[in-house]
Parts: sequence; C-alpha cells; structure tokens
Amino acid sequence: MTAIRSEKMESIEEDSDLAASEVEAGIRDFVRNDVAYLRRAAPGMLDNGEVLLEPNTEATVNSVNSLIQRVAGTSLGEIENLISELEGLRDLLHTEGQRVQREISGYAQLSQAAMKPTRMIADNVAQWKRAADGLRNG
Repeated sequence: MTAIRSEKMESIEEDSDLAASEVEAGIRDFVRNDVAYLRRAAPGMLDNGEVLLEPNTEATVNSVNSLIQRVAGTSLGEIENLISELEGLRDLLHTEGQRVQREISGYAQLSQAAMKPTRMIADNVAQWKRAADGLRNG
C-alpha cells in the first residue's frame, strides 16, 4: 500500500511539474505578447481608457485562462480525493476505537468474573489450612 501511494505521489508530482511548466510557458507567451502589444503605438485604445485586445492576444489570454482552470481543476480533484481518504480514515479510527473499548470492557468483565471464584478458592484453602493446623496442634 505504501508503494502504491509513493507511486501515486510520484505520478502526482510529475503531473503537477508538467502542469506547472505548461502554466509557466503560457504565462511567458502571454507576457511576450502583452509586452509586444504595449511597445506598439496606442491606436487600439478606446475613449474610456480600455485597451482593445487583438485577436491573437485575446486567444493567448483565453489559452492561459483555460490552462489555469485545467491546473486548478486537477489540484481541486486531488484535494477532494485526499479529503475523502482522510474522512474514510477518520471513520475507520472511530470504528476501531469503539471496538477496542468493547474488547477492554469484555476483558474487564471476564477478569471480574474470574476474581470471584479465585477468592472463594483462596478462602476455602485458608480454612482448610487452619483446620489442618488445628488438628496437628490439638
């Protein structure tokens, strides 16, 4: 089970490294296009100060957004899986704790039940010993 988890963790790390490099590449492309756009004259400016995006820049922005959503979706899925595994472990620990409590209670009852006959036997042996001592001395 540990080997499977470590393989899973390596796979997750590789996936997140790949996703991170995809995000970095997307951001680099976006910044390059954005910086190139800013170096140009400002004919694309609207009267209200907003910048009219070129179709290429808009496609890059959409690409970066979708890439970020994919990476976030993968991370959220992994977090959900981890939460459900932890909830399962919590339930297992709770169930096992109750079982151990029942076992301890059973052993305590068994111990009490064994102590009563043991006391009776010890009392009887003590009486026999006194009687035997009385016969020897008497």
